[in-house]
Amino acid sequence: MIPASPRARPRLIGQLWFQVLVGMVAGVALGHFAPDAGAAAKPLGDGFIALIRMMIAPVIFCTVVHGIAGIGDMRRFGRLALKAILYFEAITILALVVGLVAVRLWQPGVGMNIDPATIDTASIQDYVKTAGEQSIPQYLLHIIPRTFASAFSEGEVLQVLFVSVLFGIAVAASGDRGRPVIGLIESLSGAFFRIVGYIMYLAPIGAFGAIAFTVGRFGAGSLASLGSLIVEFLVVCLAFTFVVLGGVAAWAGVNIFSLIRYIRDELLVVAATTSSETVLPRLIQKLEALGCEESVVGFVIPAGYSFNLDGTCLYLTTVAIFLAQATNTPLSTGQELALIGILLLTSKGAAGVAGAAFVVLAATLASLGTIPVASIALILGIHRILAEGLTFVNVIGNCVATIVVARWEIAVDLKVLADKVGTPALRRRVAAG
Repeated sequence: MIPASPRARPRLIGQLWFQVLVGMVAGVALGHFAPDAGAAAKPLGDGFIALIRMMIAPVIFCTVVHGIAGIGDMRRFGRLALKAILYFEAITILALVVGLVAVRLWQPGVGMNIDPATIDTASIQDYVKTAGEQSIPQYLLHIIPRTFASAFSEGEVLQVLFVSVLFGIAVAASGDRGRPVIGLIESLSGAFFRIVGYIMYLAPIGAFGAIAFTVGRFGAGSLASLGSLIVEFLVVCLAFTFVVLGGVAAWAGVNIFSLIRYIRDELLVVAATTSSETVLPRLIQKLEALGCEESVVGFVIPAGYSFNLDGTCLYLTTVAIFLAQATNTPLSTGQELALIGILLLTSKGAAGVAGAAFVVLAATLASLGTIPVASIALILGIHRILAEGLTFVNVIGNCVATIVVARWEIAVDLKVLADKVGTPALRRRVAAG
């Protein structure tokens, strides 16, 4: 009997992306034909998300600490961090501008003539209250956890990243005395990633529950009432992904279509759960498997989940200008530039605030003081649908960012990268030596 080749592809039914797709189709059917039962399936999706979030803090800690300790040279780490932040800021500004220009040209809110005084704001009080409590100085101070352990118990990405970087630097500075710690961290990392692998077996069930709830709870009515905004935003997300991120990826020698195919399992999970956090541990594994050094992946991916939210930036400018159009609120060029400036700061909190992008939107409108904050009630019912687009862009954007920084740092195996997701030009370059 000839043993199976280790490169042999698993049967279709055994592939995660297919299982998740089946779960999503079943969820759509349940939500459409039995809306109440679909809405009742929400705990299945919530449970899967909770399981993954349970693992995010230890995975980030082990990956970041091991990566920084492995670098050893703190000057190199500082250079890596600076390059990552510069890239994040450049792409963030571009996403904000693209979102603003696109919604100005499409004008999905023009003609709605909504009077803010007639809007029922009862459903958004919690979001507005949370937004009002989150000033910029408070957000910056919130990065520092109350205790070392609370960063893990509260599970906030920025706090975990903060203590992980400090611990990694301390271990690296310990020299030979830090080697046993590095060995322990490496062993723990293997165990944590194995647990993530076990949890991912439940992804089809989580996808079923999450998509059944979305369809059952919001259904076609929400799509029809604000259809122009939904279509406009999804088109902008696709255009940004394939034109902007695709162009950046090509510059780094990566074919964007090959990259999307490579992470298709993760993208389907994100589409079903509308949470990019559900795939953070898997992205770390997959990008390391692409040939990117652990030190780069371990810093850029967790940092990108707070500082490189391209899809969230598209959402924030799109919805803010849409609400101005819908309520006939005139905005001057100066006010639009002020909006971008405020979002450049507030968008960094989208991963660390309860309610995520929706809360950040409320905080931004409150800071701007021009567009009625009450108007966000108009998009509350379709926020989860819009999240399908923004989380998709966030995940791809952070993958591209990691590859770009890795190439910038000469910290990637070009042969592996070219074989899996490389452009023809990169493959020719690698073949030529």
